[in-house]
Amino acid sequence: MTLQTIADAVGVSRMTVSNAFSRPDQLSSDLRATILDKAAELGYAGPDPTARSLARGRAGTVGVLLTDTVTLAFDDEPTAGFVGAIAAELAPTGSAITLLTSLADGDFIPARDVALDGAVVFSCSEDTAAVEWLVKRRLPLVFVDHRPLSDHDSVNIADRDGARLAAQHLIDLGHRHIAIAISSYGDGFGVSGDPLSTTNQVSHQRLLGWFDAIDAAGLDTTVVELPKHVESATADVFESVLDLVPRPTAVVCISDVVALAIMRAAKDRGYRIPDDLSVVGFDGTQMAAFANPSLTTIRQDVAAKGRSAAATLVRRMDGSIDEPVRIVLPVELIVGGSTAPPPSN
Repeated sequence: MTLQTIADAVGVSRMTVSNAFSRPDQLSSDLRATILDKAAELGYAGPDPTARSLARGRAGTVGVLLTDTVTLAFDDEPTAGFVGAIAAELAPTGSAITLLTSLADGDFIPARDVALDGAVVFSCSEDTAAVEWLVKRRLPLVFVDHRPLSDHDSVNIADRDGARLAAQHLIDLGHRHIAIAISSYGDGFGVSGDPLSTTNQVSHQRLLGWFDAIDAAGLDTTVVELPKHVESATADVFESVLDLVPRPTAVVCISDVVALAIMRAAKDRGYRIPDDLSVVGFDGTQMAAFANPSLTTIRQDVAAKGRSAAATLVRRMDGSIDEPVRIVLPVELIVGGSTAPPPSN
């Protein structure tokens, strides 16, 4: 079945049939309807997408590169909201989304081999092979939750400001023994020797913010690295936080997921939240709001982040911007029931 088959059946040229699928504005609505009806009757689905992409010089697809597996986009609430916002922003342009990971499958490397018009790089290390391939391809790129690169667009949130707010909230409540819980990019857990050496932009900026407030108050702190997939960790993992000496009366956490896991472990150990231990998260997820008690957290607008990333990429792809775009979105402190003054004893 070809375009010519449809053209012969309707009594029009092959180009007219092609326009019915690809350039509908070139035909009257009645003629286009007649052609599409005949195509459906004959079982013709339309021109081959690959051929159409070659003819138009564009793939019609935008990549979203994730640092983890594709399931992260469905299992992690902030990531899911971010990807969903990108999809919504791109919908009017007709571009589809392809989720990419930094993992290779044999000889197939998604970042190298998938046809793309551009990509959003989401919270990936600069030395990730997938990032290097996208840069080598000279594709329009927008880096999100990533250190701004001199010749690429970027969208970030005010991570440092948010972390400073979180720590200052606890200091203002009277806490003097505040621990910091971050996610490790290794398999183990323990007390971190040099936390600021991390190459992860989000972790680095949030650590700087926590230290801003804690150092200004003249306090000491301990940074504890927990497993990357902390939600599936067993309770004994959290001994590295709960058994610190002196025992912390409060913990600031890299994410709501980490904060809620610490709250569960603390309750299992007989701690009362917030009477015995105050906990602050980061992200402002629905899980934080529905927790018991509700989690004090730093809220970021993941939908705005996704929309900004997609809109910037569209502008970059259509050539409407020249200089690198730098967007930093604000955050806000949401005070829940998980924080209170430290115990008096």
